[in-house]
Amino acid sequence: MTLLDKDKSGFFGRHRWLVISLGAGLAVILLASFNSMRDDVVPIRAATVERGSIRSVISTNGKIEPAQNFESHSPANTTVRRLFVKEGDHVRKGQRLLQLDDADARSQAARAQAQLKGAQAQVQAVQHGGSQEEVLTLQAQLIKARTDRDAAQRSLEAFRRLQQKGAASAGEVKEAENVLQRAQADLDLLQQKQKDRYSTPEVEHVDAEKSEAQAAYSAAEDILQKSNVIAPFDGVVYSLPVKLGGYVQAGDLLLQEADLSKVIVRAYVDEPDIGRLLPGQKTEVTWDAMPGRIWDGSVATLPSAVKLRGTRNVGETTVVLDNRDFRLLPNTNVSVTIITAQHDNVLTIPREALRQDDSKPYVYQVVDEKLRRREVAVLASNLTKVEVSNGLTDKDLVALNSMSSTKPLHDGSPVKVVQ
Repeated sequence: MTLLDKDKSGFFGRHRWLVISLGAGLAVILLASFNSMRDDVVPIRAATVERGSIRSVISTNGKIEPAQNFESHSPANTTVRRLFVKEGDHVRKGQRLLQLDDADARSQAARAQAQLKGAQAQVQAVQHGGSQEEVLTLQAQLIKARTDRDAAQRSLEAFRRLQQKGAASAGEVKEAENVLQRAQADLDLLQQKQKDRYSTPEVEHVDAEKSEAQAAYSAAEDILQKSNVIAPFDGVVYSLPVKLGGYVQAGDLLLQEADLSKVIVRAYVDEPDIGRLLPGQKTEVTWDAMPGRIWDGSVATLPSAVKLRGTRNVGETTVVLDNRDFRLLPNTNVSVTIITAQHDNVLTIPREALRQDDSKPYVYQVVDEKLRRREVAVLASNLTKVEVSNGLTDKDLVALNSMSSTKPLHDGSPVKVVQ
């Protein structure tokens, strides 16, 4: 055994456990360092920037209404005398639809007409100074009064000439003057009576009676007209709630007719979306009763006010639809999709990849297994996708979210994409 062997044998023999302990500690440190490096890697979900189409829409509900509608209501308490149509019938303009019992209405019209004629006669009498008999009598009285006045005038002149000759006294002349004054007064009274026979209150009373009689006659004529229901245009009788011989009260609905070749959808748009509406925007209407069928239309009118509908604050907008096959029925509840924007062949990312900071949108792009913050410009968006107009290119990889609740995403973080 050499000296060196003796030294090694003695050193390792004496410090063997120390060397082993130092080696084990170094291994633990290296393993911990490696695990620490692995713990810094954030597992994420990611998506690729794709080129395609995107639509920004407003989804809501609505109700079908006729574009042209006619309702007939009973004008009085009566019964249904005749029915010429049934519900669902297509009718032509001018076609008789329904007739009510109008016997009472005819009687009322006759009485009202008589009252109107009497009132018109009174007005005519007022305008001409009285009835024909009264006018003739007054004219005869005026002729006589003028004759008496002229005779009195001639008599006075004769007495004055005689007085100058001394053949008549002053008393006789005075008496002749008095006779002339009375004759002139009688004539003036008759002329005034001919001109203003009726006072203003009397004229107003006669006019009021005529107006009242005219109103009564017009009301009776209106009842007669509405008792016989005529189709005002070509259409469909879609509601007929009365029966032959049935009793109806004034105001009761008799029937509803509509031109259903075109219908209106009244859509209820939630208040935050009202500002996105524009006239002419394309719409798609669907009905649960006809799955797969889509009716295309466009926004016709914008909301004029916000109303409370149930628990929602909504604005009402209308859409006109072609309904030549008559499948959409009045009062039907439908789903409405209003397309506020549609872009083709644009860059899109999943909506969950977009983030917001101080009103600036950005994403985390995955570059060399690290996150890089990229500010982006966005245009259209919907519930699932966002259109990116600047900041990214086709096939770029963007982070969606972290798979670890304790490791949020940060700029520069090392990541590993987990599918």
